[in-house]
Amino acid sequence: MSHPDTQADDLRLVSRIRAGDRAAMSDLLTRYQDRLYGVCVRMLGDRDAAQDLAQDAMVKVIQGLDTFDGQSRVSTWIIKVTMNACLSHLRGQRLRRHAPLHGIPVSSQGSGGFPERARGSEAHGVERGSIGTSRREREQPPDLNVQLQEERSLLGIAISELEPEQRALLILRDVQGLDYEQIADAIGTPLGTVKSRLFRARLALREKIEHHRSGKAVSATEKKA
Repeated sequence: MSHPDTQADDLRLVSRIRAGDRAAMSDLLTRYQDRLYGVCVRMLGDRDAAQDLAQDAMVKVIQGLDTFDGQSRVSTWIIKVTMNACLSHLRGQRLRRHAPLHGIPVSSQGSGGFPERARGSEAHGVERGSIGTSRREREQPPDLNVQLQEERSLLGIAISELEPEQRALLILRDVQGLDYEQIADAIGTPLGTVKSRLFRARLALREKIEHHRSGKAVSATEKKA
């Protein structure tokens, strides 16, 4: 969610870009490139593809600035353009819910990671394939760190199996921190529909997590036998 000062700065940059200021264009892209990439890598699960799509999204942002009417935050509009690019890409590739996500980092919100508040049972927002650990995690006992990594892997597998539209809702809410009205604006859906679909997305994610947990429990029992 954008701070009012950030929105004011963004609007000034948009005005300068429309006036032909190329430096302002660079400033706007630099400000949002990490968020764009974060959205793409979470949606696609492939860093190389996400990098390419983030570049395409940046081009679409610049090309579409003339259509920005100022009714929403600049940041929300940029995320909307990026998410639409992701969904179009996924539909074009005919990816299905069981397509795995590989190598997604768990990091700060700037690079697309789920914030601390979103890591509880409600959000189920930690992805698969963490390549780093926080200082707090490094200080945890080894057995606990292993458990945390296993939980992240499980959560990542589950979220990768969601339909792209459900994945998008969770990313917009729990990664990008958009409120319901912003999400409705970003995906062009009525506010009430956003709430109900987000509820169903979290329910679907919870069911997948429990399914995989029960599968791991059965596997562990078989190994002991």
